[in-house]
Amino acid sequence: MHTTATIASARASSTVVASAASHTGMVRAVNEDSHLTVGPVFLVADGMGGHNAGDKASQAVRATFNTAFAADAPATTAAVLAAIRASNDAVRAISDDDGARRSISGTTLAGVALVAAGETGLLQWMVFNIGDSRIYSWHGRSLAQVSVDHSAVQELVDSGRITSEEAALRPDRNVITRAIGASDHVDADVWLLPAGRIQSFLLCSDGLTKELTDEQIAQILADTEDGADAADALVQAALAAGGRDNVTVVVVRADTTGPDAEGDDDLDDLEDTRPRA
Repeated sequence: MHTTATIASARASSTVVASAASHTGMVRAVNEDSHLTVGPVFLVADGMGGHNAGDKASQAVRATFNTAFAADAPATTAAVLAAIRASNDAVRAISDDDGARRSISGTTLAGVALVAAGETGLLQWMVFNIGDSRIYSWHGRSLAQVSVDHSAVQELVDSGRITSEEAALRPDRNVITRAIGASDHVDADVWLLPAGRIQSFLLCSDGLTKELTDEQIAQILADTEDGADAADALVQAALAAGGRDNVTVVVVRADTTGPDAEGDDDLDDLEDTRPRA
């Protein structure tokens, strides 16, 4: 899937090309992943395996965001946060056929949205996530994880009890600590990044990161200039590595022009500054 959108504000204009690929994998019978590539919002949602209607949960998130924004205009931070809350309500409303919720549906959410800041019209990228689907930035030379996994093993890494390498080998690495639909209140992590001249983002479900290291992902991105080819190549590589889960990849590439878009975006200091919307 390949889409192109031109999103303009009072101060800048951005041409955004988004590509997506998704596969059920080599083991699972149902693809519980969903994705959206309609500007100004791009997202991946991974329905929670082992719970009721994980595929319906991720589809509910996609449907909620798909109707919340105009395709050719920037979003606002308030509108994105409202869509997250509405998605949580939609997933919470999923029940069994008899109307009694006996088990909880849930899904992760990882996305980026091009937003305009107040009356100035300054374009920014709003990055948001709940769960362990990931958002990376790609500079053409280096891959940097922007989001932070909401998972049990990530908490162990953050506390210094295990290393990132050890986390990748833990059998409980798929246990997440936050999800859309898990409770009445949803708590998303949010970052605001300036819209640089040329930017790329990679969004993915954990079906990709379970099978490929960051170094392998970066090499595939470096070897594929076209976003559509990159999304397909990453999914195929995950399948070749075992494909033990559903795998979904969205590649977003933006070219922003205007007085505030001066050069490539630099996220080298992101680890030390995590602004919240």
